[in-house]
Amino acid sequence: MMENHSYDNYLGMLGEDLGGLEVDSSGLPTATNPRAHGPAVRLEPFKGTVQLPGVPTQTWHASHIQWAGGACSGFVESIEQTLPGKDPTVAMRYWTESDLPFYYGLARTFALARCWFSSCLGPTFPNRRFLIAATAHGLIDDLPFGMVDYPEGGTIFDLLSAHGISWVNYHNVPAWQINLKRVLRARGVNFLRLLGAQLASIFPSLLKAVQSKVQATAELFPLGTLRSLNHLKTMDQFYADARRGSLPAFSIVDPDFGKTSEENPQDVRAGEQFASKVINAVMHGGGWGKTVLFWLYDEHGGYFDHVGPPPAVEPDGVAGENPLNRFPLLRLVLRLTPFPAQIDVADAGPSTYDRLGFRVPAVVVSPFSRKKFVSPTTYDHTSILKLVEQVWNLPSLTRRDDAATSPIDMLDLDGPPAFLVPPTLPTPGAGARS
Repeated sequence: MMENHSYDNYLGMLGEDLGGLEVDSSGLPTATNPRAHGPAVRLEPFKGTVQLPGVPTQTWHASHIQWAGGACSGFVESIEQTLPGKDPTVAMRYWTESDLPFYYGLARTFALARCWFSSCLGPTFPNRRFLIAATAHGLIDDLPFGMVDYPEGGTIFDLLSAHGISWVNYHNVPAWQINLKRVLRARGVNFLRLLGAQLASIFPSLLKAVQSKVQATAELFPLGTLRSLNHLKTMDQFYADARRGSLPAFSIVDPDFGKTSEENPQDVRAGEQFASKVINAVMHGGGWGKTVLFWLYDEHGGYFDHVGPPPAVEPDGVAGENPLNRFPLLRLVLRLTPFPAQIDVADAGPSTYDRLGFRVPAVVVSPFSRKKFVSPTTYDHTSILKLVEQVWNLPSLTRRDDAATSPIDMLDLDGPPAFLVPPTLPTPGAGARS
C-alpha cells in the first residue's frame, strides 16, 4: 500500500475503457473544476516527477469539499478554502505512461480494478486503519495524540494470531523510532500523550515530525511490545524471505514514508522504483506460485478523480471526531499555538463513515491473476480483509468488511495459472524528471 494518489492522477491516461479519463480529439483530458475567481481549471500533465510540498490536500474537510455531493467538482475549491495562498491548480494535474512506465505496464498486464475506492473520505491514518481493522474507530486525521484506542472487534492481526496464522508487517523504519512511537502511544499511558502535545507546543517541529508520518501500518492500533518484536520486520528481511519463499501467510509491506511512499513532496519515480523492487522480488522468489499480491494506495492525496465515491456501510457505532474535542485538555495545552485552528479546519465536516473515499490504483499481482482483466466491481480496502477471511474461514471484524466484496473475481482459480512464469514488466523511470 503506497500513498496519496487517485486513479485518474496515475492511471487516468490508460483510456476510458479501462476506467480512465475522457479525452478530446487531441488526446487531452476534458475534465475541469471551477475556481473562486477566474476560468475553470482543466486537467494538465504534471511538469516533472517531483511533487510540490503540502499541496494538494486530503484532510477530512478537504476530501468532503472535493466530493461535492458526487460531482467531484471541489478539488480546486478545497485548496482555496483550506490552504489559502497555495496553488489550487495542483489538484488538477496527472502523470502519464512516460513518467510511470512500470505502473502502466503492471496495470496492462495483471488484473486491474477500475473501481477500487479508499475506505473513507479522509487522509492516511483512517484509511490504513480500515485496511487492518475495517474501521477507523473515530480517527479522522493523521494526528497521533488520541491513538491509544482499540476497536471492539480487534484487528485482522488478532484473528490471524488467534488461529495460528503467521503474519508480518515489513517496514523501513529504524527500531528506535518504532520504539519511541510505541512509548508515546502506549495504551493506558495517557500522560505521555499529553506530554507529547505539551512538547509540541514548545517545539513546533516535534508536531511536524509526528503527524502525517506512518511508522508501520500495523502500529495504527497499539500492538504492544511483544507483538511488535515478533511481527515488525525490516525490508532487508522481506527481500530475504521473498527470495527463499518463506514469507508468512499474510504480509503488509510498507514503503519508506519519508522517501518512497509517493506522498508529496516526494519524487513519484522513487516510489515506483521501490514498488518495482518489491513486486519483482515476489515474482522471482520461491513462493511466487502460491502468492497473491495487492498493489494499491491508501487514499487519493487530494488529486482529482472523476468518479464519485459511493455510499458505504457504517462499520460500527464509533463517530469520527476531532481529537481536540475528544481530549479537551489538548486544546488547553495547545491554546497559545496556531495548531488548534489548523486542526479545526482540517477536521471539519460530518462525523460518519457512510461513504467510501476516492478511487485509487489497484492491481492484483499473482500467478492466478486474470490476464488483462479489468474489474468493474466496487471494492475498498476492507475487500482485502474479506478475502483473508474467506481464505482462512475467519469471522468479520465489523459491519464494513462483512458487507465488502471480495476481489476473488480478479483471480482465475479454475484454469492453469496465466502467470506461473512471471512476465517481464517495464523498467521504472530513472531519477527525477524536471
